[in-house]
Amino acid sequence: MDLAPQRPPDPRVGLNAHLLSLTETYRGAGINGYIYHLLHELPAAAARLQFIVYLHDRRFVPTPGSTLAMRRSRWATTNPWARILWEQSGLAWASRRERLNLLHGLAYVTPLAASCPTVVTVHDISFVRFPQAFRAANRHYLSTFTRLSVRRAARVIAVSAHTRDDLVRTWAIPPEKITVVPNGLDAAFHPEEVTAAAEFRRRRGLPERFILSVGTLEPRKNLARLVQAYAAATAEGGRQVKLVLAGGKGWDYQEIFSQVEGLGLTQDVLFPGFVPADELPWWYRAAAVFAYPSLYEGFGLPVLEAMASGTPVMTSTASSLPEVAGDAALLVDPYDVDAMAQAILRLLNDQALRGELVARGLRRASSFSWARTATETITVYQDVLSSVGKRW
Repeated sequence: MDLAPQRPPDPRVGLNAHLLSLTETYRGAGINGYIYHLLHELPAAAARLQFIVYLHDRRFVPTPGSTLAMRRSRWATTNPWARILWEQSGLAWASRRERLNLLHGLAYVTPLAASCPTVVTVHDISFVRFPQAFRAANRHYLSTFTRLSVRRAARVIAVSAHTRDDLVRTWAIPPEKITVVPNGLDAAFHPEEVTAAAEFRRRRGLPERFILSVGTLEPRKNLARLVQAYAAATAEGGRQVKLVLAGGKGWDYQEIFSQVEGLGLTQDVLFPGFVPADELPWWYRAAAVFAYPSLYEGFGLPVLEAMASGTPVMTSTASSLPEVAGDAALLVDPYDVDAMAQAILRLLNDQALRGELVARGLRRASSFSWARTATETITVYQDVLSSVGKRW
């Protein structure tokens, strides 16, 4: 008779990925990247966990050989109300039916009636800090259910120390309950030969020198002030350097276009729209300067992406951006148009500064990876599972 001890079954971890959207619109940016990369990296970071992924987007295909078990909902969870209903009822029921040991809400919310311990990732609380950016119903849902989810959760993951501090200040979440796990960086972001970047500019009809900003066109990105700063910085140079504002239209973007028209910059400020993920590294490489003067970010991944691509960066002193940029970017008060204009001029004309920031940026960006994000996320799972006596 074999009396060898039996290894306990591998814990079953559910991943709510219903916000994953592989569309070439602004909905395919931001949080989508976090979900996408974690789904690819988590299995390699923890061979003894069973991952069950709940999602709707049928375009997502796991890495060959991946151990992810896919549960594709028939509910049209691209509809916010259907997703909310599914999260709070269907997913709660699934946690019981599939005997989950842990459920991770990858974006803000977990089912309040889940039958197992939960972990929830909070990317920011812009719906509290910038409530005017959200429809009333959406704002109420996010504010209420994120607050209830983080209070119910066994552990909260914040993507930056700033987001952690926002949670502590806003909802009195105990700091010891929150683990900061920074976002990662895709290996696709790296420098290329100058001639290759020039060829990309030629193919895309881009100017030889341009300032780039990437992000959804909305007030929080502070693009109207960036347009003003660009106008001031290039007033004496004949606008030989253009400004490229790449991103899908979000909400209340009309002010940006009005500012461009009012300043007579319709030939100098370019709007290429949403940039597909496979092209994005080339846009960074092709730019002379990357400008990201956002008023509020939970993390600010474009700053790292530009650094990793070998482009000097100007960003703002607001929210998490100094935390992400470190000493590898010029930091400016996002409300000070004159300071922004001076920073743009320095980055365009000071070759020594450009070289120094590029070198610092490459070093800074090299410390971020999605594999690291996945490993640190698994550590959170281990702590929660151990606290409930689940051996693995």
